[in-house]
Formats: sequence, structure tokens, C-alpha cells
Amino acid sequence: MRKISRRNFLLASGAVAVTAALSACGGSSSSTAGSTASSTAASSAAASESAAAEGKVLNIWCWNDEFQGRFNDYYPEVSEVAADKSTTTLKDGTVVKWTINANENNNYQNKLDEALLNQDSAADDDKIDIFLIEADYALKYVDSDYVLDVKKDIGLTDSDLAGQYQYTKDIVTVDGSQRGTTWQATPGLFAYRRSIAKDVLGTDDPTEVQTYLSDWDKFNDVAAQAAAKGYKMLSGFDDAYRTFSNNVAAPWVSGTTVTVDENIMKWVDQTKEYTDKGYNNKSSLWDSQWASDQGPTGKVFGFFYSTWGINFTLLGNSLATPTAEGGKEEVGNGIYGDYAVCEGPQSYYWGGTWICAATGTDNAETIKDVMTKLTCDKEIDKQITLDTQDYTNNIEAMNEIANSDYQSAFLGGQNHIALFAKSAEKIDMSNAGPYDQGCNEQIQNAFRDYFDGTVDIDGAKKNFETAIMELYPELTEVVWPE
Repeated sequence: MRKISRRNFLLASGAVAVTAALSACGGSSSSTAGSTASSTAASSAAASESAAAEGKVLNIWCWNDEFQGRFNDYYPEVSEVAADKSTTTLKDGTVVKWTINANENNNYQNKLDEALLNQDSAADDDKIDIFLIEADYALKYVDSDYVLDVKKDIGLTDSDLAGQYQYTKDIVTVDGSQRGTTWQATPGLFAYRRSIAKDVLGTDDPTEVQTYLSDWDKFNDVAAQAAAKGYKMLSGFDDAYRTFSNNVAAPWVSGTTVTVDENIMKWVDQTKEYTDKGYNNKSSLWDSQWASDQGPTGKVFGFFYSTWGINFTLLGNSLATPTAEGGKEEVGNGIYGDYAVCEGPQSYYWGGTWICAATGTDNAETIKDVMTKLTCDKEIDKQITLDTQDYTNNIEAMNEIANSDYQSAFLGGQNHIALFAKSAEKIDMSNAGPYDQGCNEQIQNAFRDYFDGTVDIDGAKKNFETAIMELYPELTEVVWPE
């Protein structure tokens, strides 16, 4: 295995304070030009060796317990889960050891990188077998020697993967080699408070609300109407960012030049206007104000959310009594049932979590089974959606639910899967690039001071230029739209 240098691998992590890092699957990416795909011969040899002697310890690395929950609840080979959830025992006696490192300040990537750099010298039972990655930094890992090809090395077939959304395969594919797979797809929608919509617009019906929010001019008009009624349209600075950043005309970087897309500056202009006019609460993603704004005391019209956000974040924040304290997910607990979703002004996606097989694993057959059953099995994926409201990566299964009488009690009886299915068809990953994590994080960080009035717009631009070139020394200039 030809390793990426320690310096470059850590540079690729974008070792910065991560604003969006606490997301369940949400977004951030990065890479370095020095990373290259492993040779087919080397990886195939590694796979052959591992297949010859399957290990009895399966080490899985992730940044929160979302995948752990999916694995323990839906992988059919699970026999027993330890009381503290640190291990899971499979029916064949294999022990799954979970290493969960939270994402704050790039902690997860930093520790994962260190472990991967030492993968060759680690004892068999200590080697990483599976690790999870997010969309924004996917290229850093899949364009490296540390990940196996899910078809050539692990054994998944085109037939196995045929039912998945194409973009979920494209984002982890380098030079025709697919190096990860996922159980979820992550189209985005706009989640709004029914009671607030009814007060402001006179209706809470998703179809009717959409007519008021179908483009940004209309969205801004509603923001003014909401403010007149004492509400905020959005919680903070970053809420709409992904809706703009996922609709750019080109990747962030070409050669050594960073080009700030016109659509990014539209986000800047809108957010500045919202801040100055009091249309937001000046919060940041994942902070306490943002979370509170989604709950019973909140007065925010709505939130841009991908699929995972509905069940993983918004639902929890909506409860007056958390489930950990004995509360139930039911109408009467906080504002459960008061949210609905509509398409909003633009289609977008946000985040996603991919399963990767680490080079050096001695559990290739077990990994194949995990990937097959959790990401390719229609019935399992369908059941995950029915049970959890997550949107899973099986087109046929999602269309079946979309065209059924399925209802989400949390969303007031709405079949939100139908809207997600429509949005998923529009996801375009063609402008995803290896510098996405750093650029997305640093542009939001730099302009926060501008929104607050601490610096002017030229100062914010200069701060972004300085930050991005410190993060990626190989970059030479930043070009702004005229």
C-alpha cells in the first residue's frame, strides 16, 4: 500500500473548527492533490489474503451513533448488543467493536487519519475494517490507498447496486473504482411550522405553502410577512447555505485557483439582509439557539433540512420532554406534529454517510454481507424508512412508500417520502470537488463577522482568502464574482 504522506493526509482533513461537524450526516469534504487510487493488483491481493482467514473482530469507526443504531437494529446477523453498546456480537461469533469519535474540531478525521496511517503495523484485531465518511470530505478518503473497491475487492456486483441512486455511487467513485456505499440518500426540503404558516399565510397545507416559497423572491416576501407577525424566517446565518452552495455552476477549485460562485454571494447578500432586518436569530448551525428555535418556545418559520435532519435532529429538538427523560414521540409532547415539509425555492442535497472498507481488513466477507444487506436489500431499506422516517438508498422501495398511504405523525400526517423522492431525482454531484469541506466551512466562518457587522464585506473576503490559503497552501488565488 502506497501511503499518502502524513502531512498531506492531515492537510486533506481540513483541520479547522468545523461549523457543520455535529450533523448526523451533514456536510463537509476535502482532499489533496497528492492522494491517488490504489493499484488494482495490490488491493485485489489484499482482499484475497483477507478472504482466506476471516477475522473474529470487526472494527467500525464513526462519529456518532446513527450507523451503530442502523446496524444493531437492521443487520440480520446481529445476535447480541452489549449493555453499553461498545460491542455487538454477530451470530457467527464475530465481535463488532465500535469506535465513535465526535466530529468537533475535526476530531473524527484527525483520529481516523492517525489510525489509517498506522494500519499496516496494527495487530489484526486492532485494524480498522469499516469506517464512515461524509459527502464533503469523501474524496479525501476514496481517492487514497486506504479504501478498497466495493466491487473488485469486496465483491458487490452491479446487480447488487442497481437499485441505488446514481449520485450515491458517483460521489465515491474514482477512475471507475467505487470505494464506498450507503444506505441513505439525502435530498433536501424546507421544514416549516404549520401553526406559524397558518398565522402568516392563512394555510398550513404543504402544496399551498409551496406556492408562497417557490422561488427566492417569494421566500423573501414571506420573511417580511413573518417578521411583521413577530416571527423569524430562519434561525441563523447558515440555515440556507446548502441550498445556495449545492446550486453552483462549477467546483470551488480549478488548478490552484479558488473561484467563489455567484450563488455563494447570493447567500451572503440574503443572509446580510436577513440579519440587518431581524429576519433571523443570528444563530449558527448546531448551537443552542438554533436547537431551541426548533422547539416548543421557538418562533422560527422553518429550517432547510435534508432527510436525516427530519428524524435525527428536528424531531428530537421539537420535544418538550426528551425521550431520554421518558418523553414519547407523540402529539402533545412539545410541538410534535406541528412541522410539515415543502420543496422550497431550490432543490438541494445535504450530507450523507458512506460505508468504506479499509485496506488491510481481514473481514472482507463480513463487510460484503454488511454492505449488501444494509445498502442493497430493498426490504431492509424500506423497513428502515417505515420505522425511522429516514430516506434510504433504494429507488424502488422509496417510490413504493411515496405512492402508498404512508403518513408521518411527526409531520402532521404528511407523506414526506413523496417529496423527497421527487427531490432525489434532481441531485447533481457534478460540481463536487476535493476542496469542498474547507471552502464551505471557511466561507461561512469568514462572513459571520460581516453579518454581525464586525467587518465590512472586503474584510470578510480578505479573511476568507487568508484562511483558505493557510488551509491549502497549494492554492494561489481567490477570484470573486464581479
